[in-house]
Amino acid sequence: MTAPEVLLTEHPSDDIVVFRLNRPEVRNALNIEVRTRLAEGVTKCAADPKIRCLIITGSDKAFAAGADIDEMAEAGPVEVMARNVQQYWRTIMNCPKPIIAAIEGFALGGGMELALCADIIVAGESARLGFPEVKLGILAGGGGTQKLSRLVGRQRAMLLLMTGRLFNAGEALAMGVISEMAPSSQALPRALEIAREIAALPPIAVMQIKEVVNAGLNAPLETALMLERKALQLLFATRDQKEGMRAFLEKRQPKFEGK
Repeated sequence: MTAPEVLLTEHPSDDIVVFRLNRPEVRNALNIEVRTRLAEGVTKCAADPKIRCLIITGSDKAFAAGADIDEMAEAGPVEVMARNVQQYWRTIMNCPKPIIAAIEGFALGGGMELALCADIIVAGESARLGFPEVKLGILAGGGGTQKLSRLVGRQRAMLLLMTGRLFNAGEALAMGVISEMAPSSQALPRALEIAREIAALPPIAVMQIKEVVNAGLNAPLETALMLERKALQLLFATRDQKEGMRAFLEKRQPKFEGK
């Protein structure tokens, strides 16, 4: 019998792709196959000019309940280093196109680190999030410690990371960990609404926003402002800028081509 696909790819429209983690028997635990397939899929979409927005989601019960412990329980440090699982998340973070994570159920450990690779996170009201790695004798080593502390501040991050306690979507929204909270079972429909809204906008401007925001976060303010100015100037070379402003003046809907 053929093994089920661990990652499903859906196309709700020509310009939006949904990647659905599909290991329900282990709450979508992230093994190397899932990580590899997802990174490959994102890379392919990044090179496709028709694709304007990506969504990563799981099931109603779990976005991803962490890394696959079976793959790492007996590993040594050299083996962990050689596996270099961070490379897959780096591929997702470096995708120039907007990515939305739609979370229902559990997003824990590596699953939460995957969600934090996205530009926008929508979580269902009953979602449970957290970094429980400390309870396994390790820490969140796929970006969790650094991204969480940057989002919520040192003191709160220390509490969540050192206790491994879980938090709900409402708490995540209040802390700035997620972008939006949706009713339970509505995270993906809401993510699709946002994706359609973004896909209708000029894609070069959207990509420049993503690049400038991400680069500016790790740069001095004056450097970040310079990057912003250069991006703005560059956008005046696009057809979409001319179309957008002409449509505004002519009081009509613009038609953006990504050129």
